[in-house]
Amino acid sequence: MPHDTPAISLVIPAYNEAARIATTVLEAVEYFRDRQLSHEIIVSADGTDGTREAAQQLTAAHPNIRVIGSPQRRGKGNGIRQAVRIATGDLIGFSDADNKTPITEFDKIEPLLRQGTEVVIGSRGLRESRIERAQPLYRRVGSRGFALVMHTVVGLPGIADTQCGFKFFQGRVAHDLFRRQQIDGYMFDVEILFIARQRGYRIEEVPVRWRDDGDSRLNLVMGNLRNMRDVLSIRWRHRQLGHDSDLVSEPVSRSDS
Repeated sequence: MPHDTPAISLVIPAYNEAARIATTVLEAVEYFRDRQLSHEIIVSADGTDGTREAAQQLTAAHPNIRVIGSPQRRGKGNGIRQAVRIATGDLIGFSDADNKTPITEFDKIEPLLRQGTEVVIGSRGLRESRIERAQPLYRRVGSRGFALVMHTVVGLPGIADTQCGFKFFQGRVAHDLFRRQQIDGYMFDVEILFIARQRGYRIEEVPVRWRDDGDSRLNLVMGNLRNMRDVLSIRWRHRQLGHDSDLVSEPVSRSDS
C-alpha cells in the first residue's frame, strides 16, 4: 500500500436496519479492501430495533468495524457527531445504511479529497446525477419546497442538494465542523454546510447515483415542523461564527464545473 494513501473513516448511521446493515457494511469493507484503502467503519446505531446488535456481530471477524450507540434514540445528527468524535481517519465521511448511494460512488469523491478540497458532497441535483429510482411525486414536491425555504432562510447559494447522505471531509475539517454542530435530527446536513461556509471551507458537489428505497422514516407533519424549527435556528445557533478568531481567512465557494 502506498505510504501516502490516506486512511478513511466511514460512518454509517443506522436505525431499523437490522436486516441489511451487514450487507451495507460488508460491501464497504470489500470496496475499501479491493482498492487497498486503509479504513475503519463506525456504525452508529441508537435504539432497540436490533440494528446495533446485528452490526456488533461483524466485529469479531472484522476488527476495523466499530459499533456505537445506546438504547435511547437521539437522532441521526447526534449519531454522526458521536462517531466523528472517535474517528481517526485522514478522511472522514458518512453514508446511509440503506445504501441509497452505493459506496462505489466514492470513486468520484476521492480525487477531490486527495487534491485537498475540504468538503465533498454527493448530489442528486446536478445535471449528471443519476436517479435510478425516484422518490414519490409528493416527496419530490416537498423537497423542492424545502429547498426554497432553506435557501431563503439559511442561504447556501450554489449548493443544489444539501440532503444527500453521502458526504466526506478532510479529517481535521470533520472534527472542526462536528464539534460545532448541534442539531440532532435530519437538518444537521444543512447545519454542517452552513458552518463549513462560515468557516471558509471549500465545498464541492459531485453528481452521484441514487435510488429511493421507499422507506421514509419522516412523519410528514410533526417531522417537517421539527425540521423547519431546526432550519430556522441555524443562523441563531451559529451567530458568532463570523467573529471567531480562528476563522479560515479566505472563504472559497464550490466551483460550478
